[in-house]
Amino acid sequence: MRPASSTTRRHARIVSVAAYHPVRSVGNAELIDTYRLDSTDAWIRARTGIGARGLAAPHETLALMGAHAAERAVRRAGLGAGDIDCVLAATMSHLAGGTSLAREIADRLDPAPRAALDVSAACAGFATGLELARCLVSGGVFRRVLLVGAERMSDIVEAADRTTSVIFGDGAGAVVVEGSGEPGISAAAWGSDGTQGDLLSRAPGDPRHPPEGETRPPYLRMRGPELYRWVMAHVPENARQALKRAGIAAGELDAFIPHQANDRMITGLAKALGLPPTVAVARDVVRRGNTSAASIPLAMESLLGERPELSGGLALLSGFGAGVAYAAQVVRLP
Repeated sequence: MRPASSTTRRHARIVSVAAYHPVRSVGNAELIDTYRLDSTDAWIRARTGIGARGLAAPHETLALMGAHAAERAVRRAGLGAGDIDCVLAATMSHLAGGTSLAREIADRLDPAPRAALDVSAACAGFATGLELARCLVSGGVFRRVLLVGAERMSDIVEAADRTTSVIFGDGAGAVVVEGSGEPGISAAAWGSDGTQGDLLSRAPGDPRHPPEGETRPPYLRMRGPELYRWVMAHVPENARQALKRAGIAAGELDAFIPHQANDRMITGLAKALGLPPTVAVARDVVRRGNTSAASIPLAMESLLGERPELSGGLALLSGFGAGVAYAAQVVRLP
C-alpha cells in the first residue's frame, strides 16, 4: 500500500453551524397540566433550570429536522450539497431499524452525499462525531463532512415520568467541517465506562411498540442524583485533558459549550474548571431542555446568535451522558 501523501495531512475547522427547533415550545406549566405531573414550575426550575423545551410534532421527524439543520449549515458555509462528501449523524433516538439516520438525512440533500453513517454515543455523540469528522478531513479521506446532531427525545421519554419528561426536548443542529491550514478543532479527549451504563439507559426496543408480554415500554430511565455525582467527579478532568491536548489554558477560552444536561450541572462544571467571568457559558438548556446529541450544536448556534463577537474565538466543547460516554475538544467558533 502506498503511504498517504504529506499534502493530505492537514487540519480541520468548523465553517458553519445551524439549527432546527420544533415549532412547538412547551413551558413547564403546560407540561405539568397536560400530563398531570406531580411537580411545579418552581420545582423544575430549581432543580434543572429548565423553563421550556421543544417538542416535535408527528411530521417533524428526525430526518426532517436533521435535514433542515443540515441544509442551513451548508448554505451558511456558502456551499451546495454537492460540496459535501460525507454525512455523520449523532443520535440516541433513531428508532427505525436498517437505514441509518445519516443516510436518511443525506438522501434529502441534492445531490445526496454517498458516505453516511451514524454515531452512537448518546449525549456525547456530537463531540464524538466531531472527532471523527476532524480525523476524516485532516487525514485527507474527505474534503468536507457534514455533522448533524438530531433528537426526538419525546419518543423515548415516558410523559408521566417527571424525572425525565421535564428535562428532555427535541431538535437538531449541524456543522460543516472542512480542511484548514491552521488548527480549528483540537484532538479530542474521549472515553466511556460501561460499568456505569445503568445510570441513564433504555432497554432495547421501540417505545411506540412494546414487546409482546411487556407491561412497560422500554422508555429512558435515569438515576439522576447518581449520574450528577458521576459527571461532577469525572467530566471536569476529561475537559482538562482536552485543554491540555489543545495547549490552551482555561483563561484563554472565549466560550464554554457543554452538553446541555441541566443548568445546575453546567454551573458546577464551569466552577470546577475554574473558568473566569470572561468566558461565555452556553445555557441553551433553559429554553430548549436537554436535547442529548443535538444540544451542543444547538447551544453553539444560539450563543453565536446572541454573542456574534465570539465568532473566531476559542470554545471548549464537552459532551457526556448515557453509556456512560464522554468527549471534549477545543474548537475555533465559526
